[in-house]
Amino acid sequence: MKIYWIKAQAPRRVLALVKHLRIDAELIEKDLIAGELKAADYAALNPNCKAPTLVDGERVLWESSAIMAYLCIRQGSDMWPAQSPDEQIEVLRWLSWNDCHWAEAVAPFYFEHVVKSTFGFGVPDTGSLQGEVERLAKFARVLDAHLADRRYIACGRLTIADFQLASMAAYWRESEMPLEPYAHIRRWLEDLMQIPAWADPWPSEDRPSAAVAAG
Repeated sequence: MKIYWIKAQAPRRVLALVKHLRIDAELIEKDLIAGELKAADYAALNPNCKAPTLVDGERVLWESSAIMAYLCIRQGSDMWPAQSPDEQIEVLRWLSWNDCHWAEAVAPFYFEHVVKSTFGFGVPDTGSLQGEVERLAKFARVLDAHLADRRYIACGRLTIADFQLASMAAYWRESEMPLEPYAHIRRWLEDLMQIPAWADPWPSEDRPSAAVAAG
């Protein structure tokens, strides 16, 4: 199995799951700045020219939630509840909510403070974030209320929904996301950081990799 990645939020959740479930995979870092995601051989695998992408034999998957579900099924992990349609519906609800609402609300903060510094895209434009505060607050209130009597997002246990929703929010302090008023969100994020694979999902530098030296 091969998983292609860059140091960004969507690959982070897949790599964390790989480490958490102790999956044996070749983790191949791609160089975004050098244009490796747009190279013909990679675009043939992922026509979106994004990461992550999974290749397992003849199966090629892109989109992190699909990859995570596949990995859980492969490993027999109930982080994706393959045997429970009712639980699948609950996880899917939060995956969809993330992609349509939460991710869009936190992404501007993450981009300005994390993406720009990671890939050398310039200094944060903090002024542009002033107009994003209310949208984040709107959906933070929803999530905070949901977590008031829950430790995890869905099913009463750790699922791929937690990794999906936390992948940008985990950087809330360095991204200057205004999450201080939302104690339940902050507690949930802090609890996730106690999971070693989530706290440190990135492959170690001494692990074999097909990454280009400049990656």
